[in-house]
Amino acid sequence: MIERYLTPTQESGRKFFMRKISGSVVMLNLLRFRDIADYSETPELSPPEPITGEAAYQLYIEHTLPYLERSGGEIVFMGSGGDYLVGPIDERWDSVLLIRQDSVESFIAFAQNEEYLKGLGHRTAALEDSRLLPLVQTNDINSDRY
Repeated sequence: MIERYLTPTQESGRKFFMRKISGSVVMLNLLRFRDIADYSETPELSPPEPITGEAAYQLYIEHTLPYLERSGGEIVFMGSGGDYLVGPIDERWDSVLLIRQDSVESFIAFAQNEEYLKGLGHRTAALEDSRLLPLVQTNDINSDRY
């Protein structure tokens, strides 16, 4: 069976929190969509007709955006993936998403918001696999060194 990564584990969540990141954090999302969204875990969210994983992810974004913005977050970049220039030839990511959050605390508050969680099933239905990598800026891109 192929291992899928759709949600954080308790251990990965603990390690993220223990990094003690101060200031903003950018979440790098790598997304691989299902051909047809699978709403078997959340049939109450299922559209009347089958839709693609990409369409289901768009429903997730539409549901999520108000909660994200109220929590101090924003979508910095969303774009299409493709074949690697450098990387495994048998691995693909359909979409890349960068989300900036004011702080780890605001991210956690957003991720635990009950109203946000009611639409999380669109994400689960949409994705075949994903990766989520928290990033912290380490230099001043406006400095003369770069």
